[in-house]
Amino acid sequence: MPFFILMAVLSSLFIGCSGGVKKEIPPVDISKLSENQPEVHGTLVEDKDIVLNNPLNQDWVSSGKNIYELKCLACHRLNEERLVGPGWAGVTKTRKPAWIINMITNVDVMLETDEEAQKLLEQCLVRMPNQNISAEESRHILEFMFHNDGQK
Repeated sequence: MPFFILMAVLSSLFIGCSGGVKKEIPPVDISKLSENQPEVHGTLVEDKDIVLNNPLNQDWVSSGKNIYELKCLACHRLNEERLVGPGWAGVTKTRKPAWIINMITNVDVMLETDEEAQKLLEQCLVRMPNQNISAEESRHILEFMFHNDGQK
């Protein structure tokens, strides 16, 4: 007898749950999600603040690649092709490390104050969004950029 009661309870649970819960899910307003969440800005760095690794730190290269794929790939290619933003090929040979770091972490300040950043904005016609990348993450991206340019 307890077996039949158990089967009856399980059957009613299964039947009750088989249709799933149907609710009307309201659309998500993305602007409300970011409301009252200030952008994070770092402090502008200088070249003397950056110690370059030689050879490259492979853990940072790997981490930088992951960050690139998550936050940068949609706009930047690893070759010279300009997509939305400029391609990254050769960037470590034409730009100083502090400039690169500052463009990653302080894009708004750079676009307001740096002539080279302003020239890029004129060429690309799209303002680079602040990705809220930390100083440590930006250092990993820089390491990945050096790797992309063939440094070992």
